[in-house]
Amino acid sequence: MTAHAAIPESRTSKVLKAIGILPFVLVLTCVLLALYEPRFLRVSNLINVLRNASFLTIISAGQMLVIIVGGFDISVGAIVALTSVSSALSMVGLSSMGIESAGVIVLLGCLMGLVPALAVGIANGFLVSVLKISPFMVTIGTMTIAVGIAGYVTGGTPIYDMPELFTREIGRGKFLRLPYIVYAAALVLALLWFMQNQTRLGRYFYAVGGNEKASRLTGLNTRKYIWLAYVLSALLAGIVGLFLTARVGSGEATLGSNLMLESISVAVIGGVALKGGVGRIQMVALSAIFLAVLSNGMSLARIDSKYHIIIIGLVIVFAVAAESFRESRRNKHV
Repeated sequence: MTAHAAIPESRTSKVLKAIGILPFVLVLTCVLLALYEPRFLRVSNLINVLRNASFLTIISAGQMLVIIVGGFDISVGAIVALTSVSSALSMVGLSSMGIESAGVIVLLGCLMGLVPALAVGIANGFLVSVLKISPFMVTIGTMTIAVGIAGYVTGGTPIYDMPELFTREIGRGKFLRLPYIVYAAALVLALLWFMQNQTRLGRYFYAVGGNEKASRLTGLNTRKYIWLAYVLSALLAGIVGLFLTARVGSGEATLGSNLMLESISVAVIGGVALKGGVGRIQMVALSAIFLAVLSNGMSLARIDSKYHIIIIGLVIVFAVAAESFRESRRNKHV
């Protein structure tokens, strides 16, 4: 009798180990919100949730890569703002030069907007991987510099007069009723899933984060992979900056100010271990959807925005405590 009773428990434990509790919490949250507030299930609202989740997925994917290799990136929100300002200024400048093709202006403006983002990522990677400075201190420093530059260049005034192709088509355009950012997030999700599961690069990221010293002794160039993680994080933050700029229709030095905290929240809730070496992109995407659903539900319930951050903070504390509990149980069984 005892042996038979243990079988279902063992299967449950295997399922929880494979996918965690997040999918169940997400489904439960959606069901409760649908029962409490019928507007939650409106198509327009669900598309809005998907849009917000897509922004979070892309920027949190970069944060995930940095945490996996044992780092931390506080500068992602500032990179969003710097990309917003630099891309907007570039497009306005190119337009004033007499270039008539809106497509050329948008393409060149986006590429020029990503240059400062990549510069911050390269600087972060160099300082952390080569000079061995604390990731926390490095990215706080680059965050401060990026925010300062964005604020100085704009003087605190949003930059307008970008091509309509950028603001209307990219910012508000849809394909099959879904915003373009949703497809961008799906592409990032697919590429990172493939990298993590099917390539040496993905395995090397995990190896470096799991035990950097052992990886180095086996001949792995750990500096290169840590550096690359920061560059990819900055690039993904820059892409979010472009889409957000197109969405709001202006380049702003304050854009993305909450994304640093939210990206870390998504990574932690999605099971990315802060000690490094653990993290799956599909769980980060689920976590982004969960956080978007939670924020949307609080807005529909007319909960004061001041309390949103408190509730999200409580969720983070619970997620970290759950991860710590699972880790302690895992160590007992080893």
